[in-house]
Amino acid sequence: MRNMVGDARRGRVLPAVAVVLSLGLLLGLGSLLLTPAKRERGPGPQVEPAVSVPPVVLFCAASNRSVMDTILADYLAETGREVVVQYGPSQTLLASLSISGTADLFLPADASFLEMAHEQGLIESQFPLAEMRAVVAVPAGNPRRLATLDDLVAGDLRLAMANPEATAIGMVTKRTLEASGAWEPLAAAVDVTMTTVNEVANAVKLDAADAGIVYDAVLHDYPDLEAVAFEALDGIRSKVGLAVVSGTTQPQAASHLARYIAAADRGLVRYREHGFTPLEGDPWDERPELTLYAGSMLRPAIEETVVAFEAREGVTVTRVYNGCGILVAQMEAGRVPDAYFACDVEFMNQVADRFPDAEEISQNELVILVAKGNPKGISSLSDLSQPGLRVGIGHEKQCAMGWLTQRTLSEGGVQEQVMENVVVQTPTGDMLVNQMRSGSLDAAVVYLSNAVGSGDALDAVRITDLPCSIASQPYGVAAESPVRRLAERLGEQFRSQLSREIFEAEGFRWAEAQGLLPPPE
Repeated sequence: MRNMVGDARRGRVLPAVAVVLSLGLLLGLGSLLLTPAKRERGPGPQVEPAVSVPPVVLFCAASNRSVMDTILADYLAETGREVVVQYGPSQTLLASLSISGTADLFLPADASFLEMAHEQGLIESQFPLAEMRAVVAVPAGNPRRLATLDDLVAGDLRLAMANPEATAIGMVTKRTLEASGAWEPLAAAVDVTMTTVNEVANAVKLDAADAGIVYDAVLHDYPDLEAVAFEALDGIRSKVGLAVVSGTTQPQAASHLARYIAAADRGLVRYREHGFTPLEGDPWDERPELTLYAGSMLRPAIEETVVAFEAREGVTVTRVYNGCGILVAQMEAGRVPDAYFACDVEFMNQVADRFPDAEEISQNELVILVAKGNPKGISSLSDLSQPGLRVGIGHEKQCAMGWLTQRTLSEGGVQEQVMENVVVQTPTGDMLVNQMRSGSLDAAVVYLSNAVGSGDALDAVRITDLPCSIASQPYGVAAESPVRRLAERLGEQFRSQLSREIFEAEGFRWAEAQGLLPPPE
């Protein structure tokens, strides 16, 4: 038998558990504009900042310039906070971010650039904003009567397009049309390639081109131009979002601005006015509050992440830790939190209608906790039926651990025998650990994470023959939560690499990396 209990926190590992602690692009920048937002009167109260702080630096796609100038004017008037903006092609901004890392927020014209930035470890929290679709910009009245891609490749038509290697509109157009074989003839017909999508619209406006492929939202500022929707371009859409840069020195100020831009009653109003299709957003709140229900056994694994999230975003997370059976009963009585982190999928299933998109994050393992040296010689569940043994388990109705224990005993064929020795049933595993340390119990069935830190007095025996002894922990956001986006970002933090390291140090497995625990001997 192997001792599985040890203090694995912050770099110390469980003795019997192999816990894995996974602790030219710039040449276009001279043309980018680095400017502070102008002070104008906005819709909200005029407030000066209480403390002088450096302005947040935002890297923003040129396609969003008009709407962003308006939003930042509102933000300055309402909060008194200055913002420095650098506009340019999405690819150039990404390259600058990768090399210099000088921005606090990154807002490209298409979500694919956020994915690339995330893969490079350049960004953290993301804020969805809106959608744009590709259209053909022509002079008002569409004098050439353009209607299909064949019309664009006509020999006498002057066609403008944004650089497909540097801009979002060019990149998504190329990617989509390549699939249908329509890209090569279109690319061959392009007369002039522009640095930004705005320059394409300007070329049509100034009669330097007869038509150009742009985003529909860009034409909000071009009353002399008309958007023509081509069937071949119908599926070309870009989702706009922004993200906090990982290396920002002022994450709370950056998050404050990001929440304002992404607020349903602030920035997203302006996005709709400027021809975008806004996505769902939380209402604006200077310091929003979020209520999180979480199983007690998750507390050591998530508390540090929650505290860091509060500080980073400038928000308040009210935590309610308890047995999942008790939490579910509270929810069934009408007290639904903004987010729920369950100890086992069974207790998420009971409220699945409230948390429809819950996803598994971690796993935990039931073990048999015994005194140091295992004086009773316990090696399996059946040994818990020894005459006179004092056994403690979780309460079946109050916590996931108790429910899982009963299922494991039942599938092991020893439920009736073991229950005769059960002298206490508790709503949390920590209570059982304390009773084991005090000597009032001879054995207890708990999660491995409950046992971490008790290796000085206790050993843990694995339940080797019953896979049902593994609990899965899903996280879900309430469908009706008024701060749904905020709760989603908290979920992102729970899935981060740093969070994973904490989970694994506390005895959990990571859901995406099965087999982290060694096979039993």
